[in-house]
Amino acid sequence: MRTLIVRLDSAGDVLLAGPAVRAAAASSSHVTFLCGPQGAAAARLLPGVDRVIVWEAPWVGLEPPPVRPADIETLVEALAVEYVDKALVLTSFHQSPLPTALVLRLAGIGWIGADSVDYPGSLLDLRHQRAPHRHEADAALDLAQAAGFALRADDTGGLAILPPPDVTALTGSTPYVVVHPGAAVPARAPSLDTAVELTTALQERHRVLLTGGPDETALTAAIARRTGAEDLGGRTGLHGLAGILAGADAVVVGNTGPAHLAAAVGTPVVSLFAPVVPAERWAPYGVPSVLLGDQHALCAETRARTCPVPGHPCLSSIRGTDVATAVDSLVAGVKQRPTTPLTTREVIA
Repeated sequence: MRTLIVRLDSAGDVLLAGPAVRAAAASSSHVTFLCGPQGAAAARLLPGVDRVIVWEAPWVGLEPPPVRPADIETLVEALAVEYVDKALVLTSFHQSPLPTALVLRLAGIGWIGADSVDYPGSLLDLRHQRAPHRHEADAALDLAQAAGFALRADDTGGLAILPPPDVTALTGSTPYVVVHPGAAVPARAPSLDTAVELTTALQERHRVLLTGGPDETALTAAIARRTGAEDLGGRTGLHGLAGILAGADAVVVGNTGPAHLAAAVGTPVVSLFAPVVPAERWAPYGVPSVLLGDQHALCAETRARTCPVPGHPCLSSIRGTDVATAVDSLVAGVKQRPTTPLTTREVIA
């Protein structure tokens, strides 16, 4: 069986699709993953994926491209030659799978399953109903299981990626804690002052490494200047970041992709969780974690990108001592490493 998995949005969402992907791969001869540009690097790290197709959908993201018939025709042609037997369209609870399902039908895919609250007409063969309050990783796996897929008996169902690289040349060999202060969505990141306070508190007890993406180097540099923490911002891609997180005793991060990357390499997470999305759906999955932040703040479940409340109180109320205590509680525990079998399969971008 040749299977297509679709998840068109962020890297974190793609990582949360991992258990569903492995369930599909367990009984498929080939798995193609269709993702958007933001999720491509994460898709290439998922065990069980044979081929990655990257396409920017007009119905995903805050700055989507216009609808161009030629773009859709190109995707239809690319999918048609995949000879897919079965497709799963993974979405968040507030997204519709139907535009994607229409494109898959145009590509000749004969069986499509998705979670959908809307009447799908002839677009879906499996109109699955998501169980209330399910974590995104669980919801995706629920859909895969409803479609007839199952994890291998020795797969524990956690997040996982292909083995990360050795980054000791960057991190050094002495123990460390990672602070990842940035987030793609501003409402989910602590302020500079909050990040400085918690980094300072952590340095009283731990060696601290700062990480960030290429567009977050000014932020990590500013925190490093004010705290003396070691700045690795922008020094690696996603796979290299996974290596840094894998070597950490704990990771302090907002509700953003690197939190899920840390979970995928088995590292405990102190989650600075802004409640603009519900923690029950996007909290760190399958690893020891401590959730900090006012989950009943006025911004709760607004899906706001910029905090609508002056002063960003859900995260600015977190004190450095809160974070240091949370990190210590996790470091005192046993660090969990992934037990999911990781099989390297050929990935074509």
